[in-house]
Amino acid sequence: MTIKVEKEVGGSFAESKEQAKQVRMQKILPALNRGEEVILDFAGITFATQSFIHALIAEAVRVEEPQPGLDLLVFRNCAAEVKSIIEVVVSYAQDDWSDIVPDGEASAQPTT
Repeated sequence: MTIKVEKEVGGSFAESKEQAKQVRMQKILPALNRGEEVILDFAGITFATQSFIHALIAEAVRVEEPQPGLDLLVFRNCAAEVKSIIEVVVSYAQDDWSDIVPDGEASAQPTT
């Protein structure tokens, strides 16, 4: 499945977390859960906020079944700035966040 990000956001600047969430929930995650490759085509996107990219792919990167999500995500036609943001989000999305509570504050429980 190919998702043209510019078409989804209606322009060259990807910033709406709500739009990103809709694409993730309605298109990306269902495809990954079926084991399908998802091509995110960023042609025409000159800039994207980190919060947009996070809302779009962080949860998808963490998918483990039926196949690791990152193995099925393909990023195409990324401007240099967009590529850098994707790399940052992919990096921290793969980290173990088990010591972080949902509101974003560090857990008071020590980790070993």
